[in-house]
Amino acid sequence: MQYTQLGRTGLKVSRLCLGTMNFGPNTTEDDAVAIMDQALELGINFWDTANVYGWKSGEGVTEQILGRFFARGGGRRDKVVLATKVYGNMGEWPNQARLSALHIRRACEHSLKRLQTDHIDLYQMHHVDRHAPWDEIWQAFEVLVTQGKVLYVGSSNFAGWQIAHAQMEARARHFLGLVSEQSLYNLTERTLELEVIPACRQFGLGLIPWSPLASGVLGGKLKAQETLSRRQEEWGQKVYHRNQEAADRYEVFCKELGHPPADVALGWLLHNMAVTAPIIGPRTVAQLEASVRALDLKLDETALKKLDEIWPGPGGEAPEAYAW
Repeated sequence: MQYTQLGRTGLKVSRLCLGTMNFGPNTTEDDAVAIMDQALELGINFWDTANVYGWKSGEGVTEQILGRFFARGGGRRDKVVLATKVYGNMGEWPNQARLSALHIRRACEHSLKRLQTDHIDLYQMHHVDRHAPWDEIWQAFEVLVTQGKVLYVGSSNFAGWQIAHAQMEARARHFLGLVSEQSLYNLTERTLELEVIPACRQFGLGLIPWSPLASGVLGGKLKAQETLSRRQEEWGQKVYHRNQEAADRYEVFCKELGHPPADVALGWLLHNMAVTAPIIGPRTVAQLEASVRALDLKLDETALKKLDEIWPGPGGEAPEAYAW
């Protein structure tokens, strides 16, 4: 396994991040345990989850599965850089969602209990909360860090200016602030290249792309629908029909390269110096093991140029992408 630093921190994480969103709704607990054990065997030490995963309001189904796995012992928890998230709706009452200090504190306590651990390595805001001021948010996280319940703080689905705002507010408090941003980024969706990636680079955030295969479209979608949940398949169909011509050209090009489409999509992300670790979300051990192949895939300048032709980005960084 290959490792890198998480943003500007001294923390070492694997170049692939194990996504657990399928655990519970689409992958049985027994299969999830097999996947997690194999991930450790492969050296994948960076794992991502969220309190809302499992999609049963307030239950944190996926976190509970991870917690029972860690409780098996054998050093499982100590081997993992564990990331989870706060923001999503965990109940019907007014303060059971978003980023008030009250919800951050309560959500952290509940996640710790479900995960059967005493600390969260990377606690991520799942979305920006436009109604919560940064002095309230950072004060809440500072308390959790001081208590030893959280080690690092990350964001997810933030715009570039929101990352900059958060970091400047944290700097004024002499607080480390954000160390990572988890965003939608793949060959079909490259909007991040305008401002989010430059912001991550400027402020030292590691970039953790989610949906690296665009809901299966970049993995030979039409030939592998059985590997997707109904929810993923419906979303993937929308992405495919929006990009049908490019997707067909992409599969032809991957065949010419002699590599599976999924490997090429992951390899393209890993080639980007801004990317820390794409999130892979295997439903089976076989899918997990297949993802590791991408670590050894090298794309030359000719291949990268061809991929840019098939999947053109926004034209570079802002403002040069749209101004003189």
